[in-house]
Amino acid sequence: MLTVTHYTILSAILFAIGALTFLIRRNPLIMFMGIELMLNAVNLAFVAFARFLNNMEGQVFVFIVLTVAAAEVAVGLALVVAIFRARDNVDVDEIDALKG
Repeated sequence: MLTVTHYTILSAILFAIGALTFLIRRNPLIMFMGIELMLNAVNLAFVAFARFLNNMEGQVFVFIVLTVAAAEVAVGLALVVAIFRARDNVDVDEIDALKG
């Protein structure tokens, strides 16, 4: 039988992998994947604690997080496409043209 501890440990591992992916990689698409992995780790923790506490509030927060994640990806990918069209390069370290 899986307990809430198992889900919490899995969630922490997924969050750490997502954070390392975001911090180490310089490709914006891979960075978005890291952010999505972190958000899904938080969603897993919300659902696990909601199930453990017999409370539906955690699952409601999951829908809110999923909505924010979808909006973040839509805006982020639009920015990446716009930058790629303007510069033919999407390396995060080289993007300084948005300074004004």
